[in-house]
Amino acid sequence: MSELFPAVQLESFDNEGVRIVYRRVGEGPPLLLLHGFPQTHAMWHRVAPLLASHFELVMPDLRGYGDSARPASRPDHEPYSKRAMAADVSALMRSLGHRQYFVCGHDRGGRVAHRLALDHAGDVLRLLLLDISPTLTMYERTTMEFARLYYHWFFLIQPEPLPETLIGADPSFYLRTKLGAWGSSGTDHFDVRALAEYQRCFTPAAIHAMCEDYRASASIDLEHDRADQARRIACPLHILWGERGVIERLFAPLSDWQAKAADVVTGRPLRCGHYIAEELPDQLAAEALAFLKRT
Repeated sequence: MSELFPAVQLESFDNEGVRIVYRRVGEGPPLLLLHGFPQTHAMWHRVAPLLASHFELVMPDLRGYGDSARPASRPDHEPYSKRAMAADVSALMRSLGHRQYFVCGHDRGGRVAHRLALDHAGDVLRLLLLDISPTLTMYERTTMEFARLYYHWFFLIQPEPLPETLIGADPSFYLRTKLGAWGSSGTDHFDVRALAEYQRCFTPAAIHAMCEDYRASASIDLEHDRADQARRIACPLHILWGERGVIERLFAPLSDWQAKAADVVTGRPLRCGHYIAEELPDQLAAEALAFLKRT
């Protein structure tokens, strides 16, 4: 994958026995970029060159994804809770000397970023979320249409080893079908090198870890979110979503996040599908600069 990030070395950090790999590039205030399912930090390869002259970018693979560690699962799914994932990236940023920083999270990474902004509130200066409404909100508003369009939310949470076995029968087919379903042009907007990287990392162990991520979201994460309903995101929040996607069709992201944040929430839809960073990298970079550089 080095050709996606020329001259940017892959580094690693150990958080209480969990190895987190990441890339770091650029100069300026720190910006943590968190990827989504079923991807890795490779999803930022088109945006990173546009932002690296303004920020020091830190791009990890979340635990369970990419080349990061896959801790053993537990019946309560705690090792794959968003609280555990947020603790990983908080510890990573502190190890790099960053006590405060900006955060941008897409998809699952956005859910980790939400938990980071609650559990480590003083660390997050500004929060940019891509194509999500809050997890608890989305589960509580589940309809037949949502279950059909986001069937994976309900498939991946089934008890082990049902989804792992079915996906494992043809993992490449599942991966490409899932990636192609949420974009605005199938998989045409993906760089073939990025697709190859996602496929390289879609191993049996990673598939299990991703299922555990979703099982956590439907169990322990909801417990944490319900317990924290009175807590609000303290930092400025900006939300972007694809106008051709499920979030635009079935949810109200601005008002959904206004209910969770203490500060003014801004945002708007973009003319794309789910994969904003790979479909509209220039527009995403412009939005990020306008929001994160705002005084």
